Amino acid sequence: MALDKNKTDLALGRAVLEHLKCMGVETPIVRLINEEDTLREDTEKLFSLLHHNLGLDLTDESLMETPRRLAKMYHSELFWGLDYKNFPKIMTIGNSMEYGSMVLERGISVKSMCEHHWMPIRGQAYVAYIPEGKVIGLSKLNRVVEFFCRRPQVQERLVEQIYHTLSYLLETENVAVVIKAEHFCVSFRGKEDEGGDTLTSKLGGVFFNGPLRAEFLQAIKI
Repeated sequence: MALDKNKTDLALGRAVLEHLKCMGVETPIVRLINEEDTLREDTEKLFSLLHHNLGLDLTDESLMETPRRLAKMYHSELFWGLDYKNFPKIMTIGNSMEYGSMVLERGISVKSMCEHHWMPIRGQAYVAYIPEGKVIGLSKLNRVVEFFCRRPQVQERLVEQIYHTLSYLLETENVAVVIKAEHFCVSFRGKEDEGGDTLTSKLGGVFFNGPLRAEFLQAIKI
């Protein structure tokens, strides 16, 4: 999904930011960025220096715009999840039906970047919750996942951020998050081990242990 600036909520984003700080799972951030940030020009200069250090000719027609493209990509396209003004607009509604069974969204796209090597992370997320007083639109689960993917990440922190955000929004610990993903920092460099994947999970409330844990794991079939 692309960022829809008409469907964002800065106030909610700030509340989520403070909650994640309290839970100790926020990304190490010293300054919140935005795509109009003047430091984007400095990023472009750094990419120019990188090309120079690698011996690449930035006067070549194919390369001359690459530093600008890279700066735009990282500030505006890949890492917009670092800016909490882009947090998705989410409205919860009362659980008037008193629905008390599992709500599960399977196969949510995960596209992020490893914060250690800035190599892609690609996979799928599986998110479930048991409603108590509130329910949430299904597409909002996807948008929460995407928001936290759009920043440098480690997969362990990513599942924690998704879990604690949904737990905060839904006012329940009955949330389960599993991510299965390939890390290009493993398959494309270093060990160059193709075909492997990484599985991380955060299960809370009734999902932590017991029959609903088994039901959830069976439903996602990992």
